[in-house]
Amino acid sequence: MDLVAGTPRIVVLTDHCAPDGSPKILETCTLPLTGVGVVNRIISDLAVFDVTPDGLVLVDQAPGVELDELREKTGAPFTIPSRSAA
Repeated sequence: MDLVAGTPRIVVLTDHCAPDGSPKILETCTLPLTGVGVVNRIISDLAVFDVTPDGLVLVDQAPGVELDELREKTGAPFTIPSRSAA
C-alpha cells in the first residue's frame, strides 16, 4: 500500500542517527521506498530540515547542537538560509 499517495505534505519524524551512530538522513535512500521525492520536511532529535528541489535546507537546530556536529552527523549536504536581522 502506498501510504503517501495523494498526500499534500509529508513530514518525516526520525532519530538523526542509527543506534550505531551512523546517519539516518542520507543523500540517497538505501531502503525500499513507498514514495519517491514526496518528503517536504524532516524533523529529527537534532534538527529540522526542509526538503527542496535544491536539497536540504536547515530550518532549526535543537538547543545545544552545534553546526559542526550537525554536519558530521548528517549524511547529506544541507544549506543554511541567510538570516536577516529583525
